[in-house]
Amino acid sequence: MSDSPALRRSPSILPPDGRQSPVAAGIQRGVRRLFAQLGHATLPEFTLANGRRADIIALAPDGVLTIIEIKSSVADFRADRKWPDYEDFCDRFYFAVPETVPFDILPEDRGLIVADSFGAAIMRESLRHPLAGARRKAVTLRFAQAAASALHALSDPDGVPDGRL
Repeated sequence: MSDSPALRRSPSILPPDGRQSPVAAGIQRGVRRLFAQLGHATLPEFTLANGRRADIIALAPDGVLTIIEIKSSVADFRADRKWPDYEDFCDRFYFAVPETVPFDILPEDRGLIVADSFGAAIMRESLRHPLAGARRKAVTLRFAQAAASALHALSDPDGVPDGRL
């Protein structure tokens, strides 16, 4: 499929989400590049079963699920306290920030990634809290559905009801 002429022509085949600031969009790009280098598949703006939307979810080859919460500024971190709701849906959890955000405002017991639009680096590893089997299966199936829907939308944008992925 990657040899498709349509896919080769377009450097950005998914339209920008539009909800993020330019800084957050750059962090998202850098984090996704890092996880791709680590062999993980990623999805942005992933809706969890509790209705929350994770900034990025990554699926490792061994099935480990990681959620990355992007914080583009100190104000962004202080204004948003929904991130604990994401931890029940992943094995690992990271904050991803630009280098301008002071690390000491972030919880020391969570993973930390510094990123920009060109790449990212893990500054502090996340603790691993393995999901229960039923939860892992449910999140992995939701991941597969979202990924397949995104591919469908690329090949047939009018075939996805209400533009939903």
